[in-house]
Amino acid sequence: MNSPHDALTICIDRGGTFTDCIGFVSRPGEPSYKEYVVKLLSEDPANYKDAPTEGIRRIVELATGKTISRDEPVPTSSIESVRMGTTVATNALLERKGERCALLITKGFKDLLTIGNQSRPKIFDLSITKPDILQQTVVEIDERVIILNSAAQQDTKDPHTLSDTFKGISGEWVQVLQKPDIPFVKQQLHSLYDDGYRSISICLMHAYTYPEHEIQIGDMAKSIGFSHISLSSHVMPMVKIVPRGTSAVADAYLTPCIQDYIQGFVSGFDDGFKNGTTKLQFMQSDGGLVPVEHFSGFKAILSGPAGGVVGYAQTTYDAHHDPTPVIGFDMGGTSTDVSRYAGHYEHVFETTTAGITIQAPQLDINTVAAGGGSMLFFKNGMFTVGPESAGAHPGPACYRKGGPLAVSDANLLLGRLLPNYFPKIFGPNEDLGLDTAIVHEKFTELAKTINASSHTSKSLDEIVYGFIKVANETMCRPIRALTEAKGHDTSRHTLAVFGGAGGQHACDIARNLGISKVVLYRHSSILSAFGLALADVVHEVQEPCADLIGSKTLPGLKERMNQLTEQCTRALLDQGFSKNQIDTQVFLNLRYKGTDCALMTLQPSDPKNALDFEGEFVQLYKQEFGFSFPGRSIHVDDIRVRGTGRTWTHQTLTPDEDLLVSSQLEELREGTTSVYFESGRDKDVPVYLLKNLPAGTKVPGPAMIIDVTATVVVEPFCSAHITSQHIVITIGQGQRRQATVEMEPVQLSIFSHRFMSIAEQMGRTLQKTAISTNIKERLDFSCALFGADGGLVANAPHIPVHLGSLSHAVIYQMNYYKDTLKEGDVIMSNHPAAGGSHLPDITIITPVFDHGKIVFFVASRGHHADIGGISPGSMPPHSKELYQEGAAIKSFKIVSNNTFDSEGVKERLYTIPASYSGCSGTRCLEDNISDLKAQIAANHKGISLVKALIQEYSLEVVQAYMMHIRNNAEQAVRHLLQQVAESHQGNDLVATDFMDDGTPLCLRVTIDATEGTAVFDFEGTGPEVYGNTNAPESVCHSAIIYCIRCLVGQDIPLNSGCLVPVTICIPGRSILSPSHDSAVVGGNVVTSQRIVDVVFKAFGACAASQGCCNNLTFGKGGKNEETGEATAGWGYYETIAGGKGFVFSFFFLFTSVSMLTIFCFCFYFCFCFLGSGAGPGWNGQSGVHTHMTNTRITDPEILERRYPVILREFSLRQGSGGQGNYKGGDGVVRDIEFLEPAIQVSILSERRVYHPYGLFGGEDGKTGQNLWIRKHNDYEQVLNFSGKNSATFGKGDRIVIQTPGGGGYGSLKEKEDTPATSLIDAIKHIGHLVKAGGSLGAYRETSESA
Repeated sequence: MNSPHDALTICIDRGGTFTDCIGFVSRPGEPSYKEYVVKLLSEDPANYKDAPTEGIRRIVELATGKTISRDEPVPTSSIESVRMGTTVATNALLERKGERCALLITKGFKDLLTIGNQSRPKIFDLSITKPDILQQTVVEIDERVIILNSAAQQDTKDPHTLSDTFKGISGEWVQVLQKPDIPFVKQQLHSLYDDGYRSISICLMHAYTYPEHEIQIGDMAKSIGFSHISLSSHVMPMVKIVPRGTSAVADAYLTPCIQDYIQGFVSGFDDGFKNGTTKLQFMQSDGGLVPVEHFSGFKAILSGPAGGVVGYAQTTYDAHHDPTPVIGFDMGGTSTDVSRYAGHYEHVFETTTAGITIQAPQLDINTVAAGGGSMLFFKNGMFTVGPESAGAHPGPACYRKGGPLAVSDANLLLGRLLPNYFPKIFGPNEDLGLDTAIVHEKFTELAKTINASSHTSKSLDEIVYGFIKVANETMCRPIRALTEAKGHDTSRHTLAVFGGAGGQHACDIARNLGISKVVLYRHSSILSAFGLALADVVHEVQEPCADLIGSKTLPGLKERMNQLTEQCTRALLDQGFSKNQIDTQVFLNLRYKGTDCALMTLQPSDPKNALDFEGEFVQLYKQEFGFSFPGRSIHVDDIRVRGTGRTWTHQTLTPDEDLLVSSQLEELREGTTSVYFESGRDKDVPVYLLKNLPAGTKVPGPAMIIDVTATVVVEPFCSAHITSQHIVITIGQGQRRQATVEMEPVQLSIFSHRFMSIAEQMGRTLQKTAISTNIKERLDFSCALFGADGGLVANAPHIPVHLGSLSHAVIYQMNYYKDTLKEGDVIMSNHPAAGGSHLPDITIITPVFDHGKIVFFVASRGHHADIGGISPGSMPPHSKELYQEGAAIKSFKIVSNNTFDSEGVKERLYTIPASYSGCSGTRCLEDNISDLKAQIAANHKGISLVKALIQEYSLEVVQAYMMHIRNNAEQAVRHLLQQVAESHQGNDLVATDFMDDGTPLCLRVTIDATEGTAVFDFEGTGPEVYGNTNAPESVCHSAIIYCIRCLVGQDIPLNSGCLVPVTICIPGRSILSPSHDSAVVGGNVVTSQRIVDVVFKAFGACAASQGCCNNLTFGKGGKNEETGEATAGWGYYETIAGGKGFVFSFFFLFTSVSMLTIFCFCFYFCFCFLGSGAGPGWNGQSGVHTHMTNTRITDPEILERRYPVILREFSLRQGSGGQGNYKGGDGVVRDIEFLEPAIQVSILSERRVYHPYGLFGGEDGKTGQNLWIRKHNDYEQVLNFSGKNSATFGKGDRIVIQTPGGGGYGSLKEKEDTPATSLIDAIKHIGHLVKAGGSLGAYRETSESA
């Protein structure tokens, strides 16, 4: 290996379990091509310090034939370049082992990144465990920049007439209200430096467009000696201070770790890397390589899996011969990642990893399961796979490290993993194979438990194969959701399978998804490493923008695009690329006016239409969502240029050309083995070595194909076609073992996934086809499946207040129509007496027929932006009667005999509500109709999926498992109640709480310990009120089912079985069972929270949280009834943490709204940023949503960009949580200044009189307070605005909301002896949790915080 042509290129993927290494001489497809493959454990401290270094050492030994001691530096003379994908940044983030760093942020926002969007990660987790923040300390900088002339501002200013105004990078004008005090900031920086900080991040309000203050402070920090300085305006110059700030902190936290790792890595070699004779490049999250000196932490989160996407894209997708889109299925030891490729890489630009939201281009890679290390459990009578992972250490049981049973162990026992062909890298001397004995022993014990619990006598094979089936379905469910979300049919894809465990599941996964073709590249088990060889070097530049697309703005946009393209090209030229090796792509991040859904739109490839971004965007929007907004303005949020420097040229690596010349050859068996399949154990399955199979060989299933680093299971009724580079498997239908009506634990788990998948796919359809911001972007909806009796079968847990009430709505319609419903009928309802929550939530119910008989129901409930009433948004803060809140519909056939009744909809949403005094009909009828049709379409999707399930299994089996799953949930609740009865020695559980008006909420829970049943009796609760805090009975049921699910503490199916052991007694005409015409809008968002507090108080589960959703509304415009004059209104709504809410903004002329009842297009807040209550073993969280709501808050920069306000402060209300053995969480302070006169402001809040209670000696949390800071010429007047009030605020006036804290738990005397613990601590002992990332993870987080 003396000539340069013989130099090695080594590519390394350091995964969570294994590190894969491949070395090349020459290029794939060339005659002189050679390769060397090494696979080793990522963590093996007894044998080597660093797996990539060890892998390179072994490859160099193989290539040169020379022995290299582990104690000497690895020589680089034979290495041309090293390319690496690494999990160093990911691991540092997950384990919180990054660099000690500080955050410098605008004054008033010191807690902003702690609060984040203030949604809680898991809606049923009472301890509300949130990942730790990354910054160790925060320094507030006394500076302030505001946006001039927000989108809604009517009193616009000429920037040229004002002082300290500047035109920002985005084109927006800003005004500097406060410049940094440089001497004082310098003192602050010196103080940090003296405290030992060397890495800092700087994030200031509106720095995305005006970065001067950040740059000024950054230069000062550099002069002081800080070694790493992350400016948010440089890290990612995009609007939204929260994700931009967390990205900057992540960079300050992770990049020093990356640099330390690189220094340690380079020290294991001679001077080749240091002097540049050997190149070192790293893979970024966006799928591009960068030189080592440009590799940063926040762009390294997906460094490892990104190589796999490049690998399968280049080796599977063939645009010329077969442009079928590809689903990438990467199943490794620690995680399973799914992505999609259809000719271009799909990126996302804001993702959350380990609780940290990062703004950066990342490949849309979705972690859907824990891979071969997924731990296996038998819980509540069901087989469960993951999400906990055994990881690399200790790993599965077969790794000889004392690990738990995992998916890899199941494959081993079933013969799908052959020990003789698996690397012998285990044991103290790294020379032992997989441990089959311990696996058999552990599964035998587990099988005894399962058979005893389920009263069956299944064989060991049947039980272990059951775990494989559940694992496959667990992975298929999110794959369906991912493809459906993008508007694609899952079955019309090729499945590209890679990763060490992928080949063992490929056929089953494809068959479950309806996919007929599976492709495995010959390096499938190390494709993430091989993909690094095929990747290009990437350089990206991006700038913010605030223009509209149009003829006037296009010349300026073109100039900016050209400047960024030149900048990008120059950076790649500086790296040594020639111009003919460089390609650039230009993107505009576009969105329709009035929406938050921006799509990164690629410049058209046709030179004649190179600036027709609008046409491209409309086409992309239609593909994604099924419709467009003709005539609506299109905003440009960002300009992005992506440059690539091509590093390798290679022959085509896709399989299709080989397939065209394939031929049948004789089998070349290595031997036979025993493997268990669906049909039973086959003891004579042929085994083939891939290296012995010539191109063109067809291998019929069943068969085992063994590669150096992978095992491929060819299932019965499938066939594998061997090409020069691939294994191409054709999937046959196969024969499934028929399920029976008898309860079987494996089928119980599978049906649980299938039922939930129906609800999820209904939700995806609704989101795609809806037009309103509430449903499409806020995901403020729920979709559910019900039995023929109206009982809930499956409801994706989006909105807690919907959990029990949807079933009430279905049962009401069943009783109303009796047996008169026909196929083609669809029902619309929203009335509280008919199972509704509040009027804006409209429910669409469709019966599912089979042979003329109703066998199921499907339903969807969505929050509509307006349905009439006394104020826009139909959420009036002072309603006294139900009609004031808008259209109230008990039952209406919106579709009859498959005909949509548009006139009937108009009458019920527009004509009837407008007939009441002071009320209007709906103010957005067209949007209502569009969303109602979307709900009908979602139900239709559910019906088709239910019918497909019936066709697959039979009606009898499907309905039987519906009942089995309900029974499963019922038994879990009965067990809970028996435990509670035992702990309380049979005594009744009693609690009382009070609304601020003195109305009592009383509860007595009587439990029958023998039967495991309970009576929840609300006798003594106060009468209904002349106001809107009345809560419908369905809301009370929702609150109770939510509480029960929290108390169970395990992931049980959410269905009507949860309430079978529970009897709920509510006195009539009470605040919890109001009259049919009583106002209820506040009951849904306020009283529902208080019901939860009362239940948890009775059970002693935790201290009180806020018990309220501080509802703040403000806005202006409408019709003056005295003069008849109409003025334009502006508006925006958001539930910051209320039971129901929405983000909706648009402009129109109000013509029928009283100025006295306005809040016209108000800014609607439900402030439930509060402190959560403490409980046994945990401190309460501060500044989070609790219980019946989990909505997100608007980013401060978006708020100020769109509305004439300044957010002066948004911070934690220190000391508001109750003291105790476990402290209650703190509430927040939110201080808003208005920049225009005559803004109507209203507040609807609770816990201003009665404190959030403490439990068992814990102190109460502080009550909340609302202040009106009224500006006069020469002084400020501070007024107590009280809990419920309304007034017209002037320019310069402020409203300050101080939300309550949570109650404490246990007396302070116990504190010294009882350290607080968290769920995270417990998890560390049982395995690593794997959460979905990418667009799928973003959807899930949004849906659970809607």
